[in-house]
Amino acid sequence: MDLKFIIHYSFHFIIPGVVAYAFFNKQWKKVYLIFVTAIIIDIDHLLATPIFDPTRCSINFHPLHTYYAIALYIILTIWKKTRVFGIALLLHILADSIDCFL
Repeated sequence: MDLKFIIHYSFHFIIPGVVAYAFFNKQWKKVYLIFVTAIIIDIDHLLATPIFDPTRCSINFHPLHTYYAIALYIILTIWKKTRVFGIALLLHILADSIDCFL
């Protein structure tokens, strides 16, 4: 296991827990579950060849990781009813952007 792998998956599973507990204290378990399920946007990796490439930067490569999609995720944070989903998707994008820099 390399450092990039550890950092990447920490941002997928540990950091969302910290954020959920810090900012959504009363409902942190529910929010954490929503944060973790945001990994579903990785379904767009099935459209790529190869499906998994550890050297590939997902940002602006996969359809649900494009700048347009990221703009939509930011917009989702505006309204209270969609805020947690928007934050979840942005945390996922943050986790995937680590691959672009490490």
